[in-house]
Amino acid sequence: MGSTDGTPADIASEIEVDAFRRLFPLRFYERHLSESVRPDARPLNRARDTSVALGAVSSADGSALVKIGHTTMLAAIKVEVMTPSLDSPDEGCLGIEFNMPPICSPSVRPGQTVEVAPVISKQLSDSILRHVCFSPLFSGMINLKELSLISGKAAWMLYLDVYCLDADGALFDAALLAAVAALSHLRIPVVSVNDDGRVVAMAGEHVEGKSVREPINREKRKLTFSCIPFSLTCILHQKYILADPTAEEELIMETLVTVVLDLSGRLVSLCKLGGNLVYNSTIQDCVALTRHRVKELHQILNEAVSDMEVD
Repeated sequence: MGSTDGTPADIASEIEVDAFRRLFPLRFYERHLSESVRPDARPLNRARDTSVALGAVSSADGSALVKIGHTTMLAAIKVEVMTPSLDSPDEGCLGIEFNMPPICSPSVRPGQTVEVAPVISKQLSDSILRHVCFSPLFSGMINLKELSLISGKAAWMLYLDVYCLDADGALFDAALLAAVAALSHLRIPVVSVNDDGRVVAMAGEHVEGKSVREPINREKRKLTFSCIPFSLTCILHQKYILADPTAEEELIMETLVTVVLDLSGRLVSLCKLGGNLVYNSTIQDCVALTRHRVKELHQILNEAVSDMEVD
């Protein structure tokens, strides 16, 4: 016998509400917005529950699994030795790619190119590698000179891949957090130069049967960050600002504003998609929400790093 959780009238009412939500999603949301709350009871200015787990991929040199609500991102880094370019003989390189496999959303088909993927890849590169437009004094999160091994001969190439496992809104926010977390988890391997003059990973006193010289770097090390960027996407509708929108909210409301700040509150980038003209006061409200969110995300990341060091 199944249990009865409500009267027939209650069940009928729930069916009517669900049907109204499906048929008239914007009107359904507007009824809740007038009370400054979402259908799931989340306040308009509050982000979803967020978690960061470091070391999610054991075969990677750095990795992280991030969840913001149902939105889930996996970031992994592999490092290789490369020959630096003639233009930048004392710099390494960081390549960033954002991927949306079919498992992340019913709207993504196998073999189909997802238009938003290269856009997010570009946004990630701009936020991590260089501060565009707003902060010309800062070159980005990572100093590429720190990736140099032997000037003009050897440097580190970092491959940072971010995979969207569940696309339920605010994809860039989750992707940036996953990328930053994976870079925080990254440990640069110990390397040396063998008899052939090649840079090789240290594995005891001999590597592949060849003797090696003194290691170039004495121990595995973390990268030094010039700054750490975090972001918050807000959706705008009429006079309302909804922080950290879900996929449903992004689908039915047009105007998206994504603000990226560093830990000191400096503006890294600002992106607006869709909708009409936005007033300066509205942008300032989005920036204020982002400042609060940056503090939250920094604390969450620090706790994940602390847990990893204890383990």
